[in-house]
Amino acid sequence: MEKRTIFDSDLAFIGDMPKIELHLHLEGAIPLNTLLQLIEKYKGKNFISYTELERKFGYTDFSHFLNIWVWKNRFIREYDDFELIAEQVALDLAKQNIRYAEISFSPTDFRRSNLIPQQIAMSIRKGLNKHIDKIAINLIADLVRDELDKMEQFSQILEVRDQGIIGIGLGGKEKEFPPNLFKNVFTEAKKQGLKTTCHAGEAAGADYIWQAIKDLEVDRIGHGTTAMDDLTLVDYLIEHQIPVEMNPISNVRTNVVSTLSEHPIYDFYKKGMLVSVNTDDPKMFNTSLENEFTELIKTFDLTLADVIALARNAINSSWCGDSYKTRLHTELTNYADGHLNSL
Repeated sequence: MEKRTIFDSDLAFIGDMPKIELHLHLEGAIPLNTLLQLIEKYKGKNFISYTELERKFGYTDFSHFLNIWVWKNRFIREYDDFELIAEQVALDLAKQNIRYAEISFSPTDFRRSNLIPQQIAMSIRKGLNKHIDKIAINLIADLVRDELDKMEQFSQILEVRDQGIIGIGLGGKEKEFPPNLFKNVFTEAKKQGLKTTCHAGEAAGADYIWQAIKDLEVDRIGHGTTAMDDLTLVDYLIEHQIPVEMNPISNVRTNVVSTLSEHPIYDFYKKGMLVSVNTDDPKMFNTSLENEFTELIKTFDLTLADVIALARNAINSSWCGDSYKTRLHTELTNYADGHLNSL
């Protein structure tokens, strides 16, 4: 497929467009200068250069990516580190005209540093609040697939839900830990009024997406890429308008799909699935929300009206509440009305 030419007007439109992001991991969104600052804090200035750090974020497959994820997190050891990360991530998102984000954080990854989820959450919120005038951010606690009993960790998360924690998620080693193993904690989360999402169909087959839907009764699906292998599942997702947080560049970088042209997002979108465009771990994949839209335009010949429609899908899929959704829709509509006709 021949790629469409991107014009300066396209780039300007996407760059200035008010955007929201729903599938974004805090620890994968750390600006590289900030991450380098943390590495130097614990390992010294000559441990790794900026260029070497960039090269480090290249992956052979999803398992390799998870190994690099663990390596990177070894340089996050104190609560102050989380405050710094959150502050810099919020600032970076605001500079991209991202108005609202739902950011996942993974507290269990930091047990080796004897950090507890409650204080991690409070430190993150303290950092985010430094840019509260620029961007609104809610949090999702990613329970991470490892040991099966998540109820103790979930109870700790509940203690600090007032820090803007609106839901839980389930990331990590998808193949080894299928969704149905975590039914109890997802059932309890719903009882407590929290929203739920689950990585499914990223590193495993369509049957894992079915488990997330049927066993966990999730509000959203994270990735959902392998739904393309089950047309019945595709029809179900469309019929029930279950939101799917898609991450095209991430899936290419981890070899979930070989090339962007093979990614199902365009087909799903055209069929009427409630898909949104997200970056997952943008600094680890050398991407941004603007870049995601740009590459989709090039690859699938999207129009700017399609970009607006996908952005609207993200708003409709969000958990920010009806009044704030209306505000976001109004801002996006005003932007589209003021720019599309002039292009």
